[in-house]
Amino acid sequence: MPFSSLASPLDVELRPDKPALLRVDPPDDPPKWAAEHREALRAQVTEHGALVVRGLGLRDTGQAGAVFERLAGELMTEREAFAPRETHRPGVYASTPWPANQPMCMHHELSYQLQVPGLMLFACLTAPEQGGATAVADAEEVLRALPGGLVERFEREGWILTRTYNDEIGASLTESFGTGDRAGIERYCRANAIDFTWQPDGILRTEQRRNAVVRHPLTGRRCWFNQIAFLNEWTLAPEVREYLVDVYGADGLPFNTRHGDGTPIGEDVVQLINRTYEAHTRREPWQQGDLLLVDNIRTAHSREAFTGERQVLVGMGEPLRPAEDCPATEASER
Repeated sequence: MPFSSLASPLDVELRPDKPALLRVDPPDDPPKWAAEHREALRAQVTEHGALVVRGLGLRDTGQAGAVFERLAGELMTEREAFAPRETHRPGVYASTPWPANQPMCMHHELSYQLQVPGLMLFACLTAPEQGGATAVADAEEVLRALPGGLVERFEREGWILTRTYNDEIGASLTESFGTGDRAGIERYCRANAIDFTWQPDGILRTEQRRNAVVRHPLTGRRCWFNQIAFLNEWTLAPEVREYLVDVYGADGLPFNTRHGDGTPIGEDVVQLINRTYEAHTRREPWQQGDLLLVDNIRTAHSREAFTGERQVLVGMGEPLRPAEDCPATEASER
């Protein structure tokens, strides 16, 4: 039985190389409309992985936030952010700041956490002149397309995220952990299977091992779920990588990923993963007022380069722990 049959049917358009699209007549009260259609919308997201809702006419942060809450309930507070972002209201954020001329490659939001958002919500208040789509890629299809040997290794070993916090690049300690207190940060790390080391100069370095492949909590199907390529040094523009290595050293980059056994991930592997994502990418240009719902386990998302002003709000909901058998080791007390 298709998941969409579990709720009232919606006239969803399915098009090659584009996410599912639902066109609606502008409602007088978008949050009320969202509440009334929540089950049907969630069923469509489960079935298709992502859904663009066009016609709601979302025009401000208050309205968009209310729609997010009607669809996802209590919104999550972001932790372990890799870059700071503006908070418009509790659980409603600006999209991650990133140079407009550089794409942000495919990833699953916060897939390096033990508890991750099951649902991502995006609202476009201002559409860019060109580009800037929040594109999506099916994690089941990507998993099937990747070489079996590569998948087997990452599935067996997991992957490691290393971070070195500094005052120049990325989120601060307070922005990442919700506190700047050293004892509070250490408690968070121990509770979330993050190994940590304080350098003599007070710099914090962390390491965490996570699953690369997880089963979807509703369908049970295996999904390629990680940020192996997105947070790897070889995804950075060459000039940016060279600058960071020159300033911080190869072992002191603000963030990087490794194989689960600790060995470096080669440029060829990162390029292969990104090419596979691109081959399975679906994109729909933003229109002002659009809503995009993304199943964060089933579907990766990206942000394409753009010109002009772009304002997209982000919410995260339905927190879940995707795998109880996560290979992450208990964080060491250091």
